[in-house]
Amino acid sequence: MRPADLGGDTALLIIDVQNDFCPGGALAVAEGDAVVPVINRLQGQVATRILTQDWHPADHSSFAANHKGVQPFTMIGMPYGAQVLWPTHCVQGSSGAAFHRDLRTDGAELIIRKGFRPQIDSYSAFFENDRKTPTGLAGYLRERGLSKLLLTGLATDYCVAYSALDARALGFEVTLVEDACRAIDMNGSLASAMDEMRQSGVSLCASDSLFS
Repeated sequence: MRPADLGGDTALLIIDVQNDFCPGGALAVAEGDAVVPVINRLQGQVATRILTQDWHPADHSSFAANHKGVQPFTMIGMPYGAQVLWPTHCVQGSSGAAFHRDLRTDGAELIIRKGFRPQIDSYSAFFENDRKTPTGLAGYLRERGLSKLLLTGLATDYCVAYSALDARALGFEVTLVEDACRAIDMNGSLASAMDEMRQSGVSLCASDSLFS
Protein backbone atom coordinates (compact mmCIF):
# COMPACT_ATOMS: atom_id res chain seq x y z
CA MET A 1 0.00 0.00 0.00
CA ARG A 2 1.74 3.19 -1.24
CA PRO A 3 0.97 6.74 -0.06
CA ALA A 4 -1.25 7.25 -3.11
CA ASP A 5 -3.42 4.39 -1.89
CA LEU A 6 -4.31 6.14 1.41
CA GLY A 7 -7.77 7.31 0.50
CA GLY A 8 -11.28 7.24 1.83
CA ASP A 9 -11.42 3.46 1.69
CA THR A 10 -8.55 3.05 4.19
CA ALA A 11 -8.80 2.68 7.98
CA LEU A 12 -6.02 2.76 10.55
CA LEU A 13 -6.57 0.00 13.11
CA ILE A 14 -4.76 0.64 16.40
CA ILE A 15 -4.59 -2.55 18.46
CA ASP A 16 -4.43 -2.53 22.28
CA VAL A 17 -1.98 0.33 22.96
CA GLN A 18 -2.79 0.12 26.67
CA ASN A 19 -0.77 0.68 29.82
CA ASP A 20 -0.60 -3.00 30.78
CA PHE A 21 1.09 -3.81 27.46
CA CYS A 22 3.65 -1.01 27.80
CA PRO A 23 6.80 -0.96 29.98
CA GLY A 24 5.83 -1.17 33.64
CA GLY A 25 2.53 -2.86 32.85
CA ALA A 26 1.25 -6.24 33.98
CA LEU A 27 1.91 -7.87 30.60
CA ALA A 28 4.52 -5.51 29.22
CA VAL A 29 5.72 -5.86 25.64
CA ALA A 30 9.36 -4.83 25.21
CA GLU A 31 9.44 -1.29 23.80
CA GLY A 32 5.65 -1.30 23.63
CA ASP A 33 5.51 2.45 24.18
CA ALA A 34 7.78 3.02 21.17
CA VAL A 35 4.81 2.49 18.86
CA VAL A 36 2.97 5.54 20.20
CA PRO A 37 4.76 8.35 18.30
CA VAL A 38 4.71 6.27 15.10
CA ILE A 39 0.97 5.65 15.40
CA ASN A 40 0.28 9.28 16.27
CA ARG A 41 2.09 10.37 13.13
CA LEU A 42 0.14 7.88 11.01
CA GLN A 43 -3.13 9.22 12.36
CA GLY A 44 -2.55 12.38 10.38
CA GLN A 45 -2.48 10.33 7.16
CA VAL A 46 -5.73 8.41 7.55
CA ALA A 47 -9.18 9.86 8.10
CA THR A 48 -10.71 6.77 9.75
CA ARG A 49 -9.05 5.61 12.95
CA ILE A 50 -10.31 2.66 14.99
CA LEU A 51 -9.00 1.55 18.39
CA THR A 52 -9.27 -1.81 20.10
CA GLN A 53 -9.10 -2.21 23.87
CA ASP A 54 -8.59 -5.37 25.91
CA TRP A 55 -11.36 -5.21 28.53
CA HIS A 56 -11.33 -8.21 30.86
CA PRO A 57 -13.42 -8.91 33.97
CA ALA A 58 -11.26 -9.81 36.97
CA ASP A 59 -12.49 -13.41 36.88
CA HIS A 60 -11.51 -13.97 33.26
CA SER A 61 -10.71 -17.58 32.43
CA SER A 62 -7.49 -16.64 30.59
CA PHE A 63 -5.87 -15.32 33.78
CA ALA A 64 -3.47 -17.76 35.44
CA ALA A 65 -4.52 -16.34 38.83
CA ASN A 66 -7.97 -17.86 38.29
CA HIS A 67 -6.53 -21.39 37.91
CA LYS A 68 -5.24 -22.85 41.18
CA GLY A 69 -1.57 -23.74 41.13
CA VAL A 70 -1.01 -22.73 37.51
CA GLN A 71 1.75 -20.33 36.51
CA PRO A 72 1.40 -17.53 33.94
CA PHE A 73 2.26 -18.46 30.35
CA THR A 74 1.12 -22.06 30.83
CA MET A 75 -0.78 -23.44 27.85
CA ILE A 76 -4.07 -25.21 28.61
CA GLY A 77 -7.01 -26.52 26.63
CA MET A 78 -10.25 -24.57 26.52
CA PRO A 79 -13.51 -25.59 24.80
CA TYR A 80 -12.51 -23.32 21.91
CA GLY A 81 -8.91 -24.59 21.66
CA ALA A 82 -5.46 -23.95 23.13
CA GLN A 83 -5.17 -20.98 25.45
CA VAL A 84 -2.18 -19.25 27.04
CA LEU A 85 -2.84 -18.35 30.67
CA TRP A 86 -1.74 -14.76 31.07
CA PRO A 87 -0.87 -12.58 34.06
CA THR A 88 -3.91 -10.59 35.15
CA HIS A 89 -4.07 -7.59 32.82
CA CYS A 90 -6.36 -4.94 31.34
CA VAL A 91 -9.04 -5.42 33.98
CA GLN A 92 -12.13 -3.36 33.20
CA GLY A 93 -11.88 0.18 34.54
CA SER A 94 -8.31 -0.21 35.80
CA SER A 95 -5.41 2.09 34.98
CA GLY A 96 -3.76 -0.84 33.22
CA ALA A 97 -6.67 -1.07 30.79
CA ALA A 98 -6.44 2.62 29.90
CA PHE A 99 -4.83 3.71 26.65
CA HIS A 100 -1.25 4.95 26.90
CA ARG A 101 -1.40 8.57 28.00
CA ASP A 102 0.49 9.83 24.94
CA LEU A 103 -1.63 7.97 22.39
CA ARG A 104 -3.95 10.28 20.46
CA THR A 105 -7.47 8.96 20.87
CA ASP A 106 -9.58 12.05 20.24
CA GLY A 107 -9.87 11.36 16.51
CA ALA A 108 -10.96 7.75 16.82
CA GLU A 109 -14.36 6.98 15.32
CA LEU A 110 -14.81 3.61 17.02
CA ILE A 111 -13.43 1.70 20.01
CA ILE A 112 -13.86 -2.07 19.94
CA ARG A 113 -13.66 -3.62 23.42
CA LYS A 114 -12.76 -7.29 23.46
CA GLY A 115 -12.19 -10.05 25.97
CA PHE A 116 -15.11 -8.96 28.14
CA ARG A 117 -16.78 -12.39 28.12
CA PRO A 118 -15.38 -14.28 31.16
CA GLN A 119 -15.20 -17.71 29.51
CA ILE A 120 -13.45 -16.86 26.25
CA ASP A 121 -10.41 -14.83 25.35
CA SER A 122 -10.32 -12.46 22.40
CA TYR A 123 -7.16 -11.55 20.51
CA SER A 124 -8.59 -10.48 17.17
CA ALA A 125 -10.41 -7.23 16.49
CA PHE A 126 -12.88 -9.27 14.43
CA PHE A 127 -13.66 -12.46 16.38
CA GLU A 128 -13.44 -14.00 19.82
CA ASN A 129 -10.93 -16.86 20.10
CA ASP A 130 -13.57 -19.37 19.07
CA ARG A 131 -13.09 -17.70 15.64
CA LYS A 132 -16.90 -17.59 15.28
CA THR A 133 -18.26 -14.92 17.64
CA PRO A 134 -17.95 -11.57 15.80
CA THR A 135 -17.14 -8.20 17.32
CA GLY A 136 -19.10 -6.37 14.63
CA LEU A 137 -16.03 -4.63 13.19
CA ALA A 138 -16.30 -6.28 9.76
CA GLY A 139 -19.86 -5.03 9.30
CA TYR A 140 -18.88 -1.53 10.39
CA LEU A 141 -16.03 -1.40 7.88
CA ARG A 142 -18.16 -2.70 5.03
CA GLU A 143 -21.02 -0.31 5.69
CA ARG A 144 -18.51 2.54 5.69
CA GLY A 145 -16.93 1.37 2.42
CA LEU A 146 -13.57 0.72 4.09
CA SER A 147 -11.74 -2.09 2.30
CA LYS A 148 -8.08 -1.36 3.17
CA LEU A 149 -6.58 -1.63 6.63
CA LEU A 150 -3.33 -0.40 8.12
CA LEU A 151 -2.60 -2.46 11.23
CA THR A 152 -0.58 -1.15 14.16
CA GLY A 153 -0.23 -1.81 17.89
CA LEU A 154 0.42 -4.58 20.38
CA ALA A 155 1.39 -7.31 20.18
CA THR A 156 2.52 -8.25 16.67
CA ASP A 157 2.42 -11.99 17.29
CA TYR A 158 -0.91 -12.14 19.09
CA CYS A 159 -3.67 -9.54 18.82
CA VAL A 160 -2.21 -7.79 15.76
CA ALA A 161 -1.57 -11.05 13.88
CA TYR A 162 -4.95 -12.53 14.74
CA SER A 163 -6.61 -9.33 13.54
CA ALA A 164 -4.59 -9.29 10.31
CA LEU A 165 -5.34 -12.93 9.51
CA ASP A 166 -9.05 -12.54 10.20
CA ALA A 167 -9.19 -9.38 8.12
CA ARG A 168 -7.59 -11.18 5.18
CA ALA A 169 -9.99 -14.12 5.55
CA LEU A 170 -12.86 -11.62 5.44
CA GLY A 171 -11.57 -10.13 2.20
CA PHE A 172 -9.93 -6.92 3.38
CA GLU A 173 -6.63 -5.63 2.00
CA VAL A 174 -4.22 -5.54 4.94
CA THR A 175 -0.89 -3.82 5.46
CA LEU A 176 1.09 -4.35 8.67
CA VAL A 177 3.12 -1.27 9.61
CA GLU A 178 6.10 -3.05 11.15
CA ASP A 179 7.66 -0.18 13.11
CA ALA A 180 4.23 0.68 14.56
CA CYS A 181 4.06 -2.75 16.25
CA ARG A 182 6.01 -4.67 18.88
CA ALA A 183 5.90 -8.38 19.77
CA ILE A 184 5.88 -10.62 22.83
CA ASP A 185 7.89 -13.25 20.88
CA MET A 186 7.26 -16.23 23.13
CA ASN A 187 8.79 -19.53 21.94
CA GLY A 188 9.19 -18.35 18.36
CA SER A 189 5.71 -16.84 18.16
CA LEU A 190 6.85 -13.78 16.21
CA ALA A 191 8.50 -15.68 13.36
CA SER A 192 5.51 -18.01 13.14
CA ALA A 193 3.03 -15.13 13.06
CA MET A 194 5.01 -13.24 10.43
CA ASP A 195 5.19 -16.29 8.19
CA GLU A 196 1.47 -16.92 8.53
CA MET A 197 0.62 -13.31 7.78
CA ARG A 198 2.83 -13.25 4.66
CA GLN A 199 1.28 -16.47 3.40
CA SER A 200 -2.23 -15.05 3.88
CA GLY A 201 -1.42 -12.02 1.72
CA VAL A 202 -0.73 -9.43 4.40
CA SER A 203 1.62 -6.73 3.06
CA LEU A 204 4.44 -5.39 5.22
CA CYS A 205 5.81 -1.86 5.24
CA ALA A 206 7.64 0.73 7.30
CA SER A 207 5.72 3.83 8.34
CA ASP A 208 8.01 6.15 6.36
CA SER A 209 6.78 4.59 3.12
CA LEU A 210 3.28 5.90 3.86
CA PHE A 211 4.30 9.55 3.84
CA SER A 212 4.61 11.51 0.64
